[in-house]
Amino acid sequence: MLPHFTPWEWLLATLAAFCIGFSKSGFAGSGLATVIIMAQLFDGLASTGVLLPMLICGDVMSVLAFHQHARWATIRRMLPPTLAGVLLGYAFMRAIPAGQFRPVIGWIVLAMVVLQAVRRWQPRALERLPHTRAFAWIMGGWSGIATMLANAAGPVMSLYFLAIALPKYELVGTSAWFFLIVNVLKVPLSAQQGLIHSDTLLFDLLSLPAIALGIFAGRRLIKIIPQTLFEALLLIFALLASLRLIGVF
Repeated sequence: MLPHFTPWEWLLATLAAFCIGFSKSGFAGSGLATVIIMAQLFDGLASTGVLLPMLICGDVMSVLAFHQHARWATIRRMLPPTLAGVLLGYAFMRAIPAGQFRPVIGWIVLAMVVLQAVRRWQPRALERLPHTRAFAWIMGGWSGIATMLANAAGPVMSLYFLAIALPKYELVGTSAWFFLIVNVLKVPLSAQQGLIHSDTLLFDLLSLPAIALGIFAGRRLIKIIPQTLFEALLLIFALLASLRLIGVF
C-alpha cells in the first residue's frame, strides 16, 4: 500500500528521488536533501528502509554510466573499514536515535571540508595525511557508521576521494561501485530490522523515473564543467550538507 501523501508531499518525494540520481553522478552533497526530505515524509528509522533500495537503484544506474572509470585499488582499500563501520552503526542503531547522531556526522563532514580547503590553498600542507592507512581507516569507519544510521556517507567518502586527488570521472566511477557494494550488503541488516517490506518496495519502484532523470542531469552537467569547478561545487555541497546536519538551518 502506498503512503497517503498530499500532492505537495508527492512532489517532495519526487525531488528526493531526483536528488539521489543527481548525487550519484558526482554531486554527493545534494544527496543530503534526499535524507532530509525522506526523514520528514516517513517516521524515524522507517525512512532509511524506504531510502536504501532507492539508493541501490541509483548506484546501479551510476555504475552503468561510469563503471569504466572506477579505481578498484581504492575500493579494496576502503571496503574493510567501511564495512566495520556499518556493523558498528548497526549496533548503535539499537541504542542511539539517528537524529542524535546526525550532528556528529555533520561535524565530521565540516572538518573534511576545512581539511580539503586548506590543502587547496596550501598544496603542501597536510600533503601526506590523506594517503596514510590510519586516515583511510578513520574515514572508512565513519563512512560506514554514517551510512548505516542516516544514509549520509556520500559527502564523507566523496571528500575522502577528493582528498586523495581522484579526477572527477574516477571519483564518480569509484563511488558508484563502492556504494553499490556497501548498500547491497546493508540490505539484510535493514530487512532484519523490518525496515524493508513490500510497501516500501512499491514506493521505491515509483521513484525510478525521477532517479534516472537525476542521473541523466548529473551526467550531462559533469561533462561540461572543468575539474576545478567540480571540486569547488563538491566542497560547497558538502559544506551545506554539514551545516544542515549540525542544525544551523
